[in-house]
Formats: sequence, structure tokens, C-alpha cells
Amino acid sequence: MLALRSCLRKALAPRALALQVCSPFATGPRQSDGTLYEFRTYFLKPSKTNEFLENFKKNVHLRTAHSELIGYWSVEFGGRTNKVFHIWKYDNFAHRTAVRKALANDKEWQERFLIPNLAFIDEQEVEITYLVPWCKIGTPPKEGVYELATFQMKPGGPALWGNAFKRAVNAHVELGYSTLVGVFHTEYGALNRVHVLWWNESADSRAAGRHWSHEDPRVVAAVRESVNYLESQQNMFLIPASFSPLK
Repeated sequence: MLALRSCLRKALAPRALALQVCSPFATGPRQSDGTLYEFRTYFLKPSKTNEFLENFKKNVHLRTAHSELIGYWSVEFGGRTNKVFHIWKYDNFAHRTAVRKALANDKEWQERFLIPNLAFIDEQEVEITYLVPWCKIGTPPKEGVYELATFQMKPGGPALWGNAFKRAVNAHVELGYSTLVGVFHTEYGALNRVHVLWWNESADSRAAGRHWSHEDPRVVAAVRESVNYLESQQNMFLIPASFSPLK
């Protein structure tokens, strides 16, 4: 009997250890906070970009009456231009569904903004993300500019690359040249994708900070570790709209 118990303990030990594995990016059933963030990107007709933004500014109160707007930006460079990017916060998926239903029935929103401006949009993209558990939405010290850095990581999920990625982000944060606004892990969209939103005082201060960080041994070591799990990356330089909560 003792021998049998010993064999069972040995057989179950790896399984018990596997249950203890956790990730700083845990989502799905392990996501303790159901709050989600919807990333919406609109590709606009070049001749209508300014008009679209002005129309949204006039009617933004109709939209924010239904759910919280985190930020609204124009893409200055980094990919296709005449593009706007915005982030909306929802308590959970049921909340988002209720908001979408309410918007569809909101005649004032439909007539004053949505219907007249749909023709200005060439294309739309939507991603659903979670804010990673070790990060909260940051508040920039003053008005500035933003960078959205997007990292496509190798398949395997955060259990494979989450800790290394966290160390790389924190290494940049500790230098203090840029303010971390949020780190978001995609739940619907391209999987194994992480978005990091940064605030900078200006494009030039960002450039100087990046140059400085590339010479810091702590950043270099952390990035070298994380890049082993990286497939591709891209970024966008963002200018906040006058009506954006994040300036």
C-alpha cells in the first residue's frame, strides 16, 4: 500500500505543478476582472477626415452617454494615414451588448451622427482586449502625444512569454522617459498580440528617450530576453483629439 501511495504521489506531482502555473497576462476563465477594452480603428476618406472628426466632436456626448471613452486619436504616422483610433471601456460582454443595442435604438445618435457620417468611413477594425492584471490605466502628467506599440508574440500564449514581456516593459518604465498608459492583451483579433500605449511630451522627447534606453544595459538585457518570443512588431504615433479624455 505504501509503495502504491508513493507511485501515485510521483505520478500526480507534475500535474499538481502544472495547475500552479500562472501568467501575468491571464485572461478567459482566469481573468478576475471582467472589464474589457474595445479597440476601434476607422479608415476614413482623405477628403472627409476633418469633417468626420468635427462631427464626432459635436456629438460625442451622445455616444459617451452609453459607455466610457478612454481615448480618441488621429494617426499621424506609422501605417496608413487618415485613420482614427479609439478605445472604449465596458464592464463585461453583456454590458457591451446592451450598449450596442441601446445605440441602435438611439434615434438622436443615429440621425445626428451615425447615418450622415457612415459614408466617410472606408473600413473598420475592432479588437477586444483585456488590460493585463499588473497594469492599470495611467494618467499622463499633462497634454502630449501617444505611441501605440503592437507586439505579435509567438504562439503559446502568455504562459510562454508573459514574464519576459513584463520585464521588458518595466525596464522601459523605470527609465522614466515615457509614461506607461496601459498594456492590453488581445482576446478577440489576432491572438498572442499585446498592445502597449505610451504617453510622451513630444515626438522629440520620445526619440531622445528611445536613444537613451537603447544604451541602458537593463533595457538591453530585458529586451533581448523578450525578443526570443517575438514574431513582429509595429507602432503608430497618435495625436489626441480635442475631445479625447486622454490628452
